[in-house]
Amino acid sequence: MAPTEFEGWLGVDKSAVKGNMKWGKFEPKKWAEDDVDIEISHCGVCGSDMHTLSSGWMPTPYPSVVGHEIVGKAVRVGSNVKHIKTGDRVGVGAQARSYMKKDCPDCSSGLENHCAIESVNTYGSVYPNNEGKSYGGYADHNRTNAHFVFKIPEGLSSADAAPMLCGGVTVYSPLKANGCRPGKTVGKVGVGGLGHFGVLFAKALGADRVVGISRKADKRKDALALGADEYIATSEDADWATKHMRSLDLIISTVSSEKMPMNDYLGLLKTKGTYIQVGAPDGGNLPPVNAFTLIANGIKVGGSAIGAPREIEEMLQLAADKKIKPWVQERPMEDANKVVVDFEDGKPRYRYVFVNKKHT
Repeated sequence: MAPTEFEGWLGVDKSAVKGNMKWGKFEPKKWAEDDVDIEISHCGVCGSDMHTLSSGWMPTPYPSVVGHEIVGKAVRVGSNVKHIKTGDRVGVGAQARSYMKKDCPDCSSGLENHCAIESVNTYGSVYPNNEGKSYGGYADHNRTNAHFVFKIPEGLSSADAAPMLCGGVTVYSPLKANGCRPGKTVGKVGVGGLGHFGVLFAKALGADRVVGISRKADKRKDALALGADEYIATSEDADWATKHMRSLDLIISTVSSEKMPMNDYLGLLKTKGTYIQVGAPDGGNLPPVNAFTLIANGIKVGGSAIGAPREIEEMLQLAADKKIKPWVQERPMEDANKVVVDFEDGKPRYRYVFVNKKHT
């Protein structure tokens, strides 16, 4: 049985991102019979955690417990919940609730992740109707609406599944939605926590050719080991933009920078190709796009946000069936402050996952 008061790593101000989180108690959202309480065994560490701890994207409602790549055991299940039972191994991604009614055009279409009426993040959100705040997975327990709680398939380890719940689906969703399949060539801008998933899932979905794209050549060996067929180092490979012009059907960019060579990236697309941005820099600003680049090539530029529940379930099953193995480094939950500092220093290769020794 889950306790009525939870404990976790609290960020109390912007200095939390520098390794100044405090372990303490917090009150989860008010219990509803649509909810599931989870005893957390694993939690992935995501760049979104850092943006939130530092109030980089927007002011954070401190205190905040971050972490939205949660895996653990269901220890309390609401009476309205049918697909989860007590004792199941389950996971939660970046979204904790949406409006979920028929009059919502997004929720009724299976696009809950784009719901404009009510969208509650797994952490850092305030629920309507005085239900409380949302708190994430750098903690012993989590409470989330069951619609956003997923059973973890057999054959997929908890440490591997955790970072898929945000990092994985953030690239899986736009790959699947934009036609990644046999016969297609796919570019991945950024080979890091998100980007390495992009390579893995693009190959799993059958892309004929996958190209890793990053600023430096130091990740070339890793990208090829992950399954990429080619690698472009934009600051080191001479004439890369000309050499690879109009060679890709689809580009997924995980880079969060106002300085990336956007028009050169767009020039890599074949006629009628598609560029999808998933990386979100502080402030949200991207480099300007030249209108003639869009018009002359007939290309499309868009964005994508995490993934819908149906996509998460589909992705997890694909990962289990294809035996997809992300590159994760397990770190003790009690070392959270050190892990946050290491993450900010760019040390993970390619995804840190907390292990809560109390529950493993």
